[in-house]
Amino acid sequence: MMKCSSLVLLLSLWSASIAIAAASSSSHGMMTALPTRSGSTLVGKKSGAKLSRSAKKTLAKAEAARYIELRKQGVDEVSNTEEAAALRNYRLRSKKRKGLLRKKESSLASVLFPGVSPQEYPTGEDLVIYADLVESRKTQVPFEFYDLPVCPQPSLKFKRVRKNLGARLQGHDVKPAPFQLKIKQNKGCTPICLVTLGGKKLRWMRKLVERQYRVQLTLDQLPVLMRSKELNYAVRGYPVGFKAPPSYTGLKSDEFYLYNHLRFTVTYREDAANFEGARITGFDVHPVSMQHQVDGDSVTATTKISTCNEPGAADVVNNPNTYLALRTGPSGESVKVLYSYEVQWQSSDLPWADRWDVYLIGSPDDDIHYFAIVNSLMIVLFLTGAIATIMIRTLRKDIAGYNELQTLEEAQEETGWKLVHGDVFRPPQFSPMLLSVSVGTGAQIGAAFFFAMICAILKLLNPMNKGQTLTTILVLYVLCGSVAGYVSARLYKFCDAKAWKLNTIYTAVALPGSMVCIFIVLNVFLSFAGAATAVSFLTIVALFALWMCVSAPLVFLGSYMGLRAEKFDVPTKTNQIARVVPELPWHVHPLVTITLGGILPFGSVCIELAFIMSALWLHQIYYVMGFLLVVLLILGATCAEVAIVMCYLQLCSEDHRWWWKSFWNCASAGGYLLLYALWFLSSRLDLVGVLPVVVYLTYMSMISICFGLFCGAIGVLASFWFNKTIYGAVKVD
Repeated sequence: MMKCSSLVLLLSLWSASIAIAAASSSSHGMMTALPTRSGSTLVGKKSGAKLSRSAKKTLAKAEAARYIELRKQGVDEVSNTEEAAALRNYRLRSKKRKGLLRKKESSLASVLFPGVSPQEYPTGEDLVIYADLVESRKTQVPFEFYDLPVCPQPSLKFKRVRKNLGARLQGHDVKPAPFQLKIKQNKGCTPICLVTLGGKKLRWMRKLVERQYRVQLTLDQLPVLMRSKELNYAVRGYPVGFKAPPSYTGLKSDEFYLYNHLRFTVTYREDAANFEGARITGFDVHPVSMQHQVDGDSVTATTKISTCNEPGAADVVNNPNTYLALRTGPSGESVKVLYSYEVQWQSSDLPWADRWDVYLIGSPDDDIHYFAIVNSLMIVLFLTGAIATIMIRTLRKDIAGYNELQTLEEAQEETGWKLVHGDVFRPPQFSPMLLSVSVGTGAQIGAAFFFAMICAILKLLNPMNKGQTLTTILVLYVLCGSVAGYVSARLYKFCDAKAWKLNTIYTAVALPGSMVCIFIVLNVFLSFAGAATAVSFLTIVALFALWMCVSAPLVFLGSYMGLRAEKFDVPTKTNQIARVVPELPWHVHPLVTITLGGILPFGSVCIELAFIMSALWLHQIYYVMGFLLVVLLILGATCAEVAIVMCYLQLCSEDHRWWWKSFWNCASAGGYLLLYALWFLSSRLDLVGVLPVVVYLTYMSMISICFGLFCGAIGVLASFWFNKTIYGAVKVD
C-alpha cells in the first residue's frame, strides 16, 4: 500500500501516448520484468539525468493512472512478486526520500535504520528466531512468550540482546523461540513438544484468544508477518487462536481454537557478484489449528506423528474437521496440545534495502504530516497577527500617548494597562513556591524533549527502537535537572521568598516523586496480573538511584547557580499596598480564559498527536522525528503567543494578577489532551477489562500532566518577558 515511482515511472514512459493504452491491454506477465526502485533507472532517462518540471508532472499523472489500473486488475501490494514490489514502491515514494531541502532517493532501510548494514549467512548456518511480547490491541497488558503454556525455551547458544532501561520498563525480554532453522534448508512438519492444558491454564488461553492476543517473533531483526494476497493486507505477529461463533460451529456458545502449528516462509536473496551468502528479505508465518493424532505422553522432534511427519502424511492445513478446540473432553479431561512447525525457504529478487516496505503498508502518508504542520502554522500566523496588532498598533499608540501626557504634565488620571504599573510585578499572592516549582519542572520537560528530538534528527537514537527512545528521554530528563533548578530558583528569588532550600527540594522531588509513586502502585496491579510490563524490584531501584544520584544533584547545582544570579531587573517599582482589582469583564474571567487558552496550543498539535497515540497504543510505526521537532517548536510559539494576548487583555482590564492565570491559560492544554485521550479510548480503542483501562488512563494522565506543565511554563515566561518589554517602554514616575 505504498508509493512506488518505479512502477509507473517504468510503464508510463513506455511510449508517450501509447503507454497507458498499451498497459491496459497488457497482461500481468508483462509486469514481471519491472525492477524495484532500489538500484533501478528510469526508462527513457539516462542514469543521473534530470527531468524537467513538466516532465515530472506528466510522469506523476501517468504513474497514478497506471497504479489505479493495476489495482483494478487485482494486483496486490503485499506479496513478493515484482508487480507487488513495484506497487509498494509507488505508494512509498515520498517516504523513500531523505534530506531537508533537496530530497534524495533512498530506501526505507536507510530511513528507519540508518547505519545498519545487511548480514550475509552461508548455507546451512543456524538461525535463531527470537520471541518477544504477546500483546493485544484490546488490552494494554502484554505477556512474555514463555508465560504461555508453550514448549520450553531451547538450550542453545545465542546472541543475548542487552536490555536497556526503556526496554525493561516496556517489558521487552527477547528470548530464543523453540524453532530450529538452517539457511536454505526446508523442513517439513516437525513436532516440538506436547503440552497439557486444563483448569486455569485452559481458561486463560481461551481469554487470550478472545482478547485477540498476537505473538511477536523476529528473525534477523525482521518481525514475523502475516500476509493475505486476496485481502491485500499484511500485519505483524500471528494470533494465539481464533473464535468461531455458534452460527459456524452449530454449538450453543462461541468456540475457541488454538493455533498450534506454524508454517514459516523465509525469503532470501543471493547475488554472487556483489556479496557472498544469503540475505534475509522476508519472514512470514501462516498459523494452522491442527488436532494432531498423538500416542503417548511425550514428544520429541523425531517422534513419528501420523498427522505430521510420518511418510505419506497429508499437509498440515486449516480444516474445520481438524481444528484444535480449547475445551475439555466429555469427562472433563485436559486438552493435549502438540506444537509443531515447518519451514520453507524461497529465493527472491527483492533487495535487502526494500524488505521493510511491506511493514509500512497502510501507514499514513507523509503528506498528512505536512498538512499537520500547515495547520499548526496557520494557528501561529493568526496569533502572530494578533500580537503584531497589539505590539505595533495598540501598544505603540498607547505608549506614545502615555509618554506625551507625561511630558506635557496633562495626565490627571491614568487609564488602561499602565494604571497597574505599580502592581504588575508584584509576586503571586498564592504559593510562589508552587508556581516556581511548576515552571522549573515544565522547563525541564521541554528541554528534555527538545534535546531528544535533536538526537533523533542527528541519528543518535533510533525511534524504531522504542526501548532506546524511552531510555534516551529518561536520561535527558535527568540531565536537564539543572534547567529545572535554575529556572525555579531565579523565579523564586524574584518573589523575595526565603525558603530556598525547600524550593530546591520540591523542584527535585515533586514531579519525579509523584510519578514514581503512581508507577509503583500501578506496577503492583500489573504484577498480580502477571503482565510483562511489571518491572522488577531491581529496575525500580535503578530508577530511584538515577533520580537521587543524578537528577537531584543536578537540580541542586542549577538552583545554586540560579540563586547566585542577579535578581530579575524590572522597569517599575512595586507599591506597598496592592491595588484593588475592579470587576472583570466576562472575556477576561479566569474560567473563560483558562477554557479558551488551551484550545489553540492543543489544536496546533492535535493532528500529529493522532499519529503518536496510534504508535503508543495501536502498535503502529512512528519515525518522523523531524516533523515532531517542528510541531514542538510550533507548540512553544503558540503557547507564548496565547499567553501574551491573554495577559494584555487582562492588564487592560486593570487586573495585575497575571502570574497564575498565565500559567493556567496555557496549562489547560493538558486538560484537552486528557479529554482527547478519553475520546481516543472510546472511539479508537476496544479495551476489555478494568486493568487495561486503568493502565491507559494512568499513563495518559501522566503524559497530560507533563504536557500541561510544559505549556504552562512557556506561558509564564512569555508573559513575564512581555510585561518587562511594554512597561520598560513607558515613562513611569
